[in-house]
Amino acid sequence: MTEPITFELRGEHITLDALLKANGLAGSGGAAKMLIAEGNVRVNGEAEARRGRKLRAGDQVALGEVRIHVQAAA
Repeated sequence: MTEPITFELRGEHITLDALLKANGLAGSGGAAKMLIAEGNVRVNGEAEARRGRKLRAGDQVALGEVRIHVQAAA
């Protein structure tokens, strides 16, 4: 398994599709939408089908072997 990616929030939340794009896991909003719609993305261990899901500090996102930990900016 690969080392988890730490993503620092700049605001209160980020949407799931924006997080995938920001971390280079999706090249576009459309690509992010497809990954999510196909059931490939999990948030806090549960499959997530809403691309607009708001992620906050403490949430964990998984796409295949890639794990992203969302944390508040220091």
